Amino acid sequence: MRMTRVLAAVSALAIFFAVVSPAYGHAFGQRYDLPIPLSYFLIGAAATVALSFVVIGMFVQKGRESFSYPRLNLLRVPVVGAILSSGVAAIVVRALSVALFLLLLLTGFIGTNRPIDNLSPTFIWIIWWVGMGYIAALLGNVWMFVNPWKITFEWFQKISGQSEWEEEAPFRYPEGLDVWPALLLFFLFAWSENVFTGAFRPFTLSVMVVLYSIITWAGMAAFGKHTWLRHGEAFSVLFGLFARFSPTEVRVVNRSACARYDSECSLESECVDCYDCYERAGKESKELNLRPFAVGLAVKRHTSVAMAAFVILTLATVSFDGFQDTETWASWRTDLLTITTTDVVDTLGLAIAPLLFALVYIVFCLGVRLMSGDSGDFGSLASAFVFSLVPIALAYNIAHFVTLLLIQGQLIIPLASDPFGFGWNIFGNADYNVNLEVISAKAVWFISLAAIVLGHVVSVYLAHVTSLRLSDRAPNALRGQVPMLVLMVLYTVSSLWIIGQPIVN
Repeated sequence: MRMTRVLAAVSALAIFFAVVSPAYGHAFGQRYDLPIPLSYFLIGAAATVALSFVVIGMFVQKGRESFSYPRLNLLRVPVVGAILSSGVAAIVVRALSVALFLLLLLTGFIGTNRPIDNLSPTFIWIIWWVGMGYIAALLGNVWMFVNPWKITFEWFQKISGQSEWEEEAPFRYPEGLDVWPALLLFFLFAWSENVFTGAFRPFTLSVMVVLYSIITWAGMAAFGKHTWLRHGEAFSVLFGLFARFSPTEVRVVNRSACARYDSECSLESECVDCYDCYERAGKESKELNLRPFAVGLAVKRHTSVAMAAFVILTLATVSFDGFQDTETWASWRTDLLTITTTDVVDTLGLAIAPLLFALVYIVFCLGVRLMSGDSGDFGSLASAFVFSLVPIALAYNIAHFVTLLLIQGQLIIPLASDPFGFGWNIFGNADYNVNLEVISAKAVWFISLAAIVLGHVVSVYLAHVTSLRLSDRAPNALRGQVPMLVLMVLYTVSSLWIIGQPIVN
């Protein structure tokens, strides 16, 4: 991310993120050298992923149209269930979310325009953007319950006496648009993160938030709240995608209680991870469950081409973010700067990355079709496998952003006492100094290594389950998964190579 390349001091292991001021240090207190050459790590990781394919193929040989897994309904657990279903707790959380949203707007508009001394850049780009992704993947889709745009829109509906039912929305959402609006908005967000340095100036950042707010509220007003959240609100789509990996789910056990019954709902007999239906279903028809990690990505559901493109864009943008910090990109960029500007080069790189990822993915899906003997619709086949890429995107997110969150994220401590940069000391911790040794460079490397390898192993498992579902015979499914295995190995090697560049160079 370009942000910290402008702002940060270079460290031995830091993957250089971008924020707009040299005062944002992103460094460790000590140097770390790999104990063995990076190529050995790459070979070992690739071998581990390949071995997982063999083990999974031996023990997972039966495909099902649907599958069951252990669940625990938290709403039925004493105390926990009472808290989760408490109306008072919901009101408090929603009020705090909106209050924080307004505070961030105010700090951007009237606070100091120095990013390091203003709450909004640190909170939005580090605590919220990085932290909410981790929460969605490792805890659940909290965003659907604290989304300030959704909350304020619901308040407006109640004050104005409007119905919350989307059937009364003034316009019908065009079916062909699917999640393309969310994809476009997420690309613009990625562009502001990786290319537009002005996005980290507090005033400009608040202006951007206001513009996005207008688009979001207008979309919900025009097409209905949940319709726009499912298709147009980029972060609801993204965090909902990450939450399918998480150990929690929302479920409507009585499909007749669903608000809608169409191809966008899960194809299971019960509606899973559909927040529209969950919100409208009665208490007796809904569950908030604990479940094993990643099974939400294996639940059979309709996957459109637009959603497949969104998944690929997510993986491509975070990979490009890391690739920007390699010597290879620096060399290419220097050559291109002789004929154009920095912003043009970075924009072209960001635009080309998802196209290349999509091309590579399509080529390997063609290999899956050829080796499995599948004669069905190719678009359906390619879309079916795309959720197996989500653990890869999550693993790279963890590897890429862990130092930013743990080190630069500490800036939230002094900023809590002086959010506007006016010299306040509300909680007495305005003089807090960032601890660069809160996590060692060695720990970051091995966390990154473990996350990437584990993420790819999970992806191999999900791809195998998908192969079994698409094929009538296990041998065909196993052969068909070989190209996908090769793709996973390539992703493993390339991800670790990117992460390792700040060390070896």
